[in-house]
Amino acid sequence: MYGLYDKEGILRFVDSDKDACIAYAELFELGSTNYCLMDLANDRKQLNGTTNLDQSLEVSNN
Repeated sequence: MYGLYDKEGILRFVDSDKDACIAYAELFELGSTNYCLMDLANDRKQLNGTTNLDQSLEVSNN
């Protein structure tokens, strides 16, 4: 899964096809210096590997 972000960091388009993301950028005339294409599947794997969901670490707000 790929995400196309504009230069402000706003997610503009998501698709499993990298070429579709590039076509979106071309359709809206986003130059290659005005967007960032990221592989979201790899980023998610990294996040899951570092996330600690141990409920014994939960803090009570009472």
